[in-house]
Amino acid sequence: MKVLKKSLVLLLLPLLAFTAAHKYYVSVTNINYSEKDQAFQITTRIFIDDFEALLKERYGLEAKLATDKESKMADAYIGKYLKAKFLIHINGEQKQYRFLGKKYDNDIMVCYLEIPDIPGNDITSITVQNEVLTDLYDEQQNLVHVKVKGKKKSFVLIKENNKGMLNL
Repeated sequence: MKVLKKSLVLLLLPLLAFTAAHKYYVSVTNINYSEKDQAFQITTRIFIDDFEALLKERYGLEAKLATDKESKMADAYIGKYLKAKFLIHINGEQKQYRFLGKKYDNDIMVCYLEIPDIPGNDITSITVQNEVLTDLYDEQQNLVHVKVKGKKKSFVLIKENNKGMLNL
């Protein structure tokens, strides 16, 4: 019986080690339209270590995010990358947003974006294309929650299916 238990442990140990090392690649983005401000207010949550790896791979930047030694160029590169990989079309027209800044929440970087001066009566559709981190991680999933004029829709966007649309 002892030999059977030891054999079982030896067989299960590699499986347990594999599952413990498994990592999830996910970001969560909330897009809310503010009637009061006539603006889309966007927050996106991304794991710090994943984004640091991306900045190093793509731009050669040792960002050292969320530390006292954070690169002075970090915000510029974060904004540049997001503008290339996170696109929003309103009524079929691509809109530029402002990168307002970021904060850190444990192991998450929360980025704040805004698209100002969008009259609510003019919005008929919103299309979101989110390719954040899919160029580095094939398993990356980007959850996007959109709330506009009382309508809500959520998308799980992946490398092969990176767009979602809400018609109003």
